[in-house]
Amino acid sequence: MKFMTISEVSKTFHVSTRMLRYYDGIGLLPSKRRKNYAYRVYDEADVQRLQQILILRKLRIPLKKIALIFDDAEQIKIIEVFQESIMELDKEISALQTIHDILCMFITRLNSIAHTKIKLDLLNDIEIMDAIQTLSFCKTNLKETYSMNDLKKANETLSELKDVRILYLPPCSVASSHFIGENPEDEAGKSFSKFIRSINLQKMKPDLRVFGFNNPSPNGSETYGYEFWVTIPDDLDVPQPLVKKHFAGGLYAAHCINMGDFHEWKLLVQWVENSTEYEFDIREPFGMGGCLEEHLNAYSYFEADEKMAKFIQVDLLTPIKVK
Repeated sequence: MKFMTISEVSKTFHVSTRMLRYYDGIGLLPSKRRKNYAYRVYDEADVQRLQQILILRKLRIPLKKIALIFDDAEQIKIIEVFQESIMELDKEISALQTIHDILCMFITRLNSIAHTKIKLDLLNDIEIMDAIQTLSFCKTNLKETYSMNDLKKANETLSELKDVRILYLPPCSVASSHFIGENPEDEAGKSFSKFIRSINLQKMKPDLRVFGFNNPSPNGSETYGYEFWVTIPDDLDVPQPLVKKHFAGGLYAAHCINMGDFHEWKLLVQWVENSTEYEFDIREPFGMGGCLEEHLNAYSYFEADEKMAKFIQVDLLTPIKVK
């Protein structure tokens, strides 16, 4: 039986090791251990399962529902999941069709009064407003079969980011927890959480913010590092093994994801590359070229019971500057 390392799987299927470790952590794609071998590996069945996950994600099926599909031996749940997704897509299609029809009506109306002194009042045009109330939804005949290339193109079109925010992070003091080795997020997170909970930092600083980043990033080897930061009062002493640092802040392009959707880093990078207003501004911390992952709702996380606490949303932050 052929085994692949996490690095080999990452390169072969163009997914991050971070995402693979997350799938492992939530039980969606458990890795294996080989005797006398230090790293986690995947067998042929695991690789096939990953391919199924990637296809279902391209079909916009959420991770929780993918887990339900895999746990359904009789394949009844998969029909329910697909039907639910179709209903959600139908709503989205109807909404887009509505917008399409309204814009077409506006264009028709504007063409009819072009080169005249009449001005179109979109809010008070009774003809248009009446028409909006009676919009029809066109249904098109869809092809019965689609190639993987069709799916890829559709996914790329639907995945173009339209919710990127531009924000400024102010300078601040942070406590840093850093680990290089296997499962660096978990290992760095242990001492990090212990420090915060031991002094009830969330009570001391209710506006605390939590950032993380690869340091160093994976480069083809199995070992990489991860570093967590939490904002702290400037006069707070930080015990070892944590280190007190100063964060200079700056301008960032931000995109919010659900925990686990780290493949959307690629989309955010593409958004910056295509921007006519902004460009990359590589700066410290250099682990990911200045990119950060902000784990949102930190106060609620540390107020919750340690066993129940979960980060469910992450802001992907890319350092930028005006062109």
